Amino acid sequence: MVLVFLAEGFEEIEAITPIDLLRRAEIDVVTVGVGEQGINGAHGIPVLADITDNQVELSDKIEMIVLPGGMPGTLNLEKSHSVQRSIDYCYEKGKYIAAICAAPSILGHKKLLDNKNAIAFPGFETQLGNANISNEYVVVDENIVTAKGAGVAMDFSLKLVELLRGKEQAKKLKKALQCR
Repeated sequence: MVLVFLAEGFEEIEAITPIDLLRRAEIDVVTVGVGEQGINGAHGIPVLADITDNQVELSDKIEMIVLPGGMPGTLNLEKSHSVQRSIDYCYEKGKYIAAICAAPSILGHKKLLDNKNAIAFPGFETQLGNANISNEYVVVDENIVTAKGAGVAMDFSLKLVELLRGKEQAKKLKKALQCR
């Protein structure tokens, strides 16, 4: 199961693309509204999450959590006790933590990126702690996946599928979606 956290002001492309591609790969995705089920994206697109953050149950069923960026979505994610608890749980258990755009800053503030390769939206590199800033658009270092921003949401999502279900599944999905 993958938990995708949605906080008020999230970047829609960075949330919906992974949700869509992971579900196309037949991965169980649960969207989690921070504070409430009805969440508005940064561009005013309303989304109804499957559950709220106070309904999250941390268990071995969780394979990954996804933190979309956007403003003020990233700040609202970082304020959530449930998001913080989920990050800690996944980090301790070696589960994947995926963050895109500004959201890697949350991991940087927690010192989880120290001595790891990572990337974030330009201007947020200073928020990544002692990370080794990569020139790549999507970076995987151990169980942490970071990505630069909305323009690489498809690449980010395909990488998540690859990590959870293998290169062949990601390749099939990429072909079916007519990606270059």
